Amino acid sequence: MGSLFAFTLLGLFTGAAYAIMASGLVLTYTTTRVFNIAHGAFGMVLAFTFWDFSQRQGLAPLLSLFLVLGVVAPAIGWFIQRFVTRGLGEGPVSVALVVTVGLLVGLIGLAQQIWPPEPRVLLPFYAETGWQVGDTYITAHQLITIICSIAVAIGLYLLLNRTRIGTAMRASVDNPELLKFFGGKPDTVAALAWAIGMSLAALAGILLTPVVGLDYYALTLLVINAYAAAMLGRLKSLPLTFAGAMGLGILESWAVAYLPTDGFWSTIRPVIPAIFLFVVVVAMPQTQLRIGQVKGLVAAPVPTLRKSLGAGGVLLAVAFVLIGIVSRSDVLLIGVAATYAMVMLSLVLLTGYGGHVSLAQFTFAGVGALAYAKLDQPNLLGLVLAAAIAAGVGALVALPVLRLTGLYLALSTMAFAVLMDKMIFQAEYAFKFNGTLATERLSVFGVKIASDTAYVWFMVLAFVVMGLFLLWLRRGAMGRILIATRDSPSGCGTLGLDLRWFRVGLFSLSAGIAGVAGALFAGLRGTVGAADFLYFQSLLVLLLAVVFGVTSVTGALLGGTALMLLPVWQSSAPELAGLLFAILGFGAVLLGRDPNGIANHLFRLGRLGSNKLLPRWEEQLRQRLDGLLKPGRPEPARSVDAPFDAGIEEPIEEPIEEPQGVA
Repeated sequence: MGSLFAFTLLGLFTGAAYAIMASGLVLTYTTTRVFNIAHGAFGMVLAFTFWDFSQRQGLAPLLSLFLVLGVVAPAIGWFIQRFVTRGLGEGPVSVALVVTVGLLVGLIGLAQQIWPPEPRVLLPFYAETGWQVGDTYITAHQLITIICSIAVAIGLYLLLNRTRIGTAMRASVDNPELLKFFGGKPDTVAALAWAIGMSLAALAGILLTPVVGLDYYALTLLVINAYAAAMLGRLKSLPLTFAGAMGLGILESWAVAYLPTDGFWSTIRPVIPAIFLFVVVVAMPQTQLRIGQVKGLVAAPVPTLRKSLGAGGVLLAVAFVLIGIVSRSDVLLIGVAATYAMVMLSLVLLTGYGGHVSLAQFTFAGVGALAYAKLDQPNLLGLVLAAAIAAGVGALVALPVLRLTGLYLALSTMAFAVLMDKMIFQAEYAFKFNGTLATERLSVFGVKIASDTAYVWFMVLAFVVMGLFLLWLRRGAMGRILIATRDSPSGCGTLGLDLRWFRVGLFSLSAGIAGVAGALFAGLRGTVGAADFLYFQSLLVLLLAVVFGVTSVTGALLGGTALMLLPVWQSSAPELAGLLFAILGFGAVLLGRDPNGIANHLFRLGRLGSNKLLPRWEEQLRQRLDGLLKPGRPEPARSVDAPFDAGIEEPIEEPIEEPQGVA
């Protein structure tokens, strides 16, 4: 009983810190409808700031705490709401997720650049003070954490339910225009909510640092525990959030105390928050269809078959020449870029066409690689079987979450990615912990593709074939259904379309594409392990896919190339590694609202350049020749400034008639 009490008390301490962080999440979401994926990253940066003030600058701990919680954190929260997340809650969930994921990546890079990796220690508050209760020793830091969590829960409840400011906070998200009519200021109220939420993230990060250490990733990814607690409260109930955080902390502590340290049960210990999150999200009530007008998005239209084949041929020719002149290491890097590009193609189908966000696409690639290695059939049959297994896993993930959309769907895939990373990929029957599996290069009709150049060119060919398949799919009736479900799920529901099973098939096909990428990557490397498919990679894949254009095949190609170059640039200039991460993350914040990304701007530049490079006399000569060849049907005069087709895809507004074509 003594040990049970001791571990329960330890669980209450960690649960109290989770409750503080989850309360900040609930506050910002309740008032602005923005789920801040980067909440833990902000807590990490502010914990480093507290260390800087108290240790490096030599300020008193209480003064440092006041400066961080009362000045720095509220200022950051006000800035983020005013210039980053303002109006984000009214747009698609995918946009809000990408912007906040960009903040997460950018903050990790910023912290690495300001505070380079080195051992740092942040002592608990009043470390020398404690009390003996039976066989258990209670520290002052643990008691302070529990008291702070209770004070935060009571304070936020009273703020939101017993004050005019709290009423204005809730009204600002329900009907900001009506709040303005009654003299309220929605932007000011939202900024205040973000300021308080940022202070709570800072407080939780500072209180957890003595336990987990000043680590960039440990502090950032601890927010998954806060996600689970916040989702139990359905992102609106503070008492349920508080209870969920405390229960989760106790479960984690009991798991450490009583679960075996080897075998299957040892894999349960590190994934209890992810299991908790997945179960809570799946058990949530069914979301209702959002009622609204059919509204098309600005997206890249589908090119014709002739243009698609021409662009694919050009890409294959360029790849053939490039692979033949670069070094072997660069050839392998081109293969890695092709792998990332194929994984991003799966997001073009799922997110760009279907409107669903997945935070587990690189995990599906890992399933394909694991299946390819275990099947030990390095041929086309083995490749097809690996893709089928990955597609089956994608369907199994989609089945429990048939009722979920938007944020809940994205968080369920994130929980699945964590479970696969910690429980499956590191198990003895899979890659093993820090282990690898040997794989062989693919053979086609009995001919083994042994050389690096031939194998990488085959990977580029696979990318082209899958890209052409997606464009063919988009041109047909299935593509019109995809766009209709993305733009107006309620409209499709009134037409009698069963979107749930359609989503299962969409997830399955998307996971199969990612599985092909993983299988080809395994053959490229020769050995593959769990470290190649960390769930954090899925966040980077989604981030770069949206930055470069998640609605187009061109965007997938550019995004895969950029993701391949990122570690290359970091290794060539280690002192700038954090800066590159920061540029990537904050650049995604700037571009995250445009689903066409950088590809959109390249299309515009190409169209503008083609107009300027075409001389007026050449245009007039072409018109006269056309008139001579077709005297009965003269072509109307065309201005030199009229746009010409300049690439694979051009960004124009998606025709609003497409959803009507489903009927």
